[in-house]
Amino acid sequence: MTSQVSSPAEQADGTVAGEPRPPAAERPAAPGGKEIRRLDRVIIRIAGDSGDGMQLTGDRFTSETASFGNDLSTLPNFPAEIRAPAGTLPGVSSFQLHFADHDILTPGDAPNVLVAMNPAALKANLVDVPRGAEIIVNTDEFTKRALAKVGYQASPLEDGSLDGYQVHPVPLGTLTVEALKDFDLSRKDADRSKNMFALGLLSWMYHRPTENTERFLQSKFGKRPEIAAANIAAFRAGWNFGETTEDFAVSYEVAPASSAFPAGTYRNISGNLALSYGLIAASVQTDLPLYLGSYPITPASDILHELSRHKNFGVRTFQAEDEIAGIGAALGAAFGGSLAVTTTSGPGVALKSETIGLAVSLELPLLVVDIQRGGPSTGLPTKTEQADLLQAMYGRNGEAPVPVVAPKTPADCFDAALEAARIAVTYRTPVFLLSDGYLANGSEPWRIPEADELPDLRVQFATGPNHTTEDGTEVFWPYQRDPQTLARPWAVPGTPGLEHRIGGIEKQDGTGNISYDPANHDFMVRTRQAKVDGIEVPDIEVDDESAETRLLVLGWGSTYGPITAAVRRLRAAGEHIAQAHLRHLNPFPANLGEVLARYDKVVIPEMNLGQLATLIRARYLVDAQSYTQVRGLPFKAEQLAAALKEAIDG
Repeated sequence: MTSQVSSPAEQADGTVAGEPRPPAAERPAAPGGKEIRRLDRVIIRIAGDSGDGMQLTGDRFTSETASFGNDLSTLPNFPAEIRAPAGTLPGVSSFQLHFADHDILTPGDAPNVLVAMNPAALKANLVDVPRGAEIIVNTDEFTKRALAKVGYQASPLEDGSLDGYQVHPVPLGTLTVEALKDFDLSRKDADRSKNMFALGLLSWMYHRPTENTERFLQSKFGKRPEIAAANIAAFRAGWNFGETTEDFAVSYEVAPASSAFPAGTYRNISGNLALSYGLIAASVQTDLPLYLGSYPITPASDILHELSRHKNFGVRTFQAEDEIAGIGAALGAAFGGSLAVTTTSGPGVALKSETIGLAVSLELPLLVVDIQRGGPSTGLPTKTEQADLLQAMYGRNGEAPVPVVAPKTPADCFDAALEAARIAVTYRTPVFLLSDGYLANGSEPWRIPEADELPDLRVQFATGPNHTTEDGTEVFWPYQRDPQTLARPWAVPGTPGLEHRIGGIEKQDGTGNISYDPANHDFMVRTRQAKVDGIEVPDIEVDDESAETRLLVLGWGSTYGPITAAVRRLRAAGEHIAQAHLRHLNPFPANLGEVLARYDKVVIPEMNLGQLATLIRARYLVDAQSYTQVRGLPFKAEQLAAALKEAIDG
């Protein structure tokens, strides 16, 4: 879904983007209608069984919100099991959407509206819902058996425990079945459309467009027109229910965020989709065929699925029998002259580590995309974490340095993929691209770049001899290095006269012949390290609005949104705080040491136990303070703001 925005980014009312504003305006309804309230932002969470279609419902509401022009951020949260036990707490799947008429950075800390499809969904999510918020409850599922399954002794709809909330009891299943009574469907099949009824109700509540959802349903169920028609009917019934029932006396408007974006064409995009598009763009800009050697693993599999759809761009995808075969095929493709990629998560990186070391030794460009998840071992397959940083830095035998790049938002995954490709092909090295589950599955608006905005990444393959021996013979030395980048030549197999040996045993400088000479090994190890250390990366930028600032908050990867939102809150409260965010983690930006030295305190929030903080303390001898969590969920802005305020005052 794309939309055009033509006004520059600004805050029209002078408030800080992402912070509370004056009370929402209200206006009386038109004659015969209902009251409409205008809000600047809304956070909605839809929750139910993993088989209830919560992710599809959230995706459709998000797509319509994007087409309407709001800024948005999403947080899908679902079980690792393909079909978790129905009605249980571990089986709850949820989708949170934060949308606003101004620039926002996170999916929001607490939902204003919770749609609970069953008792398990209510119990699992109620802890995050503030008093006064609206709760839409599917009363059909609040049976004695369903309540007992999650430990409710009495129905929370009747025991007064929800008195502090605006509760809307709605028999979603019953209403859906009634709406579909003219369709040739069993009651069970009709009940499956209750998520579309709920989507229709939410679309009415927040004045979302409906045409695209109806077109989507027609397309999705194109081979089963009766199912498409039933889902559309349920969707319309939900919208009509909101319009006619007395229980919903108010609907809400959230204006488009036209002032939050630079001019351009925008679409809603997830991190994995943006990363896939970035890899395709890198292939075009390098003028190299894209080859993906991969093995399916959550949460990276979407990249394999997406790239397999783009054979028209010369993309080749290979689903291997295991992680080792996937990276082995990718490294072979790199040797053959392709832009080679392998995608995985933390457990897969462990299996790929020997071949990554081989790529370091062969000095061939290879993109290792690690969509991090909770660990160790199988850990939390569908939850997010940032705990693979030290594995990316040091998780290989011997001295095997690898550059590391990390995107900061879902849309930024596109640019990070291009940057990782630039480093790989320029310096002839494998490169780690560290995304995570939060970025991979989350989404936000993305400005589609013009083709002339993309970097020129074309490379020159070796075409002939590059060294003259003492007797005057011209030969090809596969490890003759570029004096600026220390990159070795990239010779495509089959080029006449450029035959050369590759392998994992140490090579002689220049010739590439096998060498066990101690001095040569020392030289080659130091040269490979110097190549990585010498990679040109931009200086880190510091957001610091005051000369009085004594605290710097330093982040990397997906902590960008929560950190920035927390910093905005503190500044709005009159605090002085500086912020900097790392994209390049190996090598660090050249000015990072000077930046760190400016401040009395440095705080590093991470979704691990302090891995970046360990690197910063060791490299720069800075007494950096860690603020960490490993809950499988991103930081909340309020939580970070409180921790940073304590650091300021301490």
